[in-house]
Amino acid sequence: MQLKQSVVLFLFFCGWIQPFWAFAGPSPTITLRGQPLTLVGQTLAVGQPLPDILLPDAGMNGVKLNSFRGQVTLISIVPSIDTKVCEKQTHILSEENNGLDATVRLVTISRDLPFAQKRFSENANIKNILFLSDYRGAQFGRNTGLLIKESQLLARAVLVLDKEGIIRYLEIVPELVQLPKMQKAFDFAKTLGE
Repeated sequence: MQLKQSVVLFLFFCGWIQPFWAFAGPSPTITLRGQPLTLVGQTLAVGQPLPDILLPDAGMNGVKLNSFRGQVTLISIVPSIDTKVCEKQTHILSEENNGLDATVRLVTISRDLPFAQKRFSENANIKNILFLSDYRGAQFGRNTGLLIKESQLLARAVLVLDKEGIIRYLEIVPELVQLPKMQKAFDFAKTLGE
């Protein structure tokens, strides 16, 4: 299965197949420093719509995920913004997107409280990312297959939605302490925004 996914990814990034592939089968395997973790819920797949869930933003205002329709959206999913890797991922999204934020909506979702997200964004002077919290019952995590059973945090991932709210790019990072391939996600989002 790993080899098959690697071949599909290779063909996709070489441009030899359409960007509508999906991981089939069971939930992806993720680890934390080599220790296996269990993902809970229905796994996301490219070509599917993002589940319509209401999440609070950093100001405690409800944001429905289907409100992202009409604009290409890049969603960065982190376990907790108060960790070094998650902080780095969020800074890359904000500061190293090569002007993508002018045409693509940037979103970070974590299980952190909205107050922690607000403190983080203010302290880091991040104004170009919409922070959403999955702290209430982990609805996002459960409905996307990104909830980690052992810690009740979200798996590290990045996804890109087209203007219709359909997932067109998805990377679930196999090792929780590693960063996703943010530049690949940026490049992919740019092609959808053109």
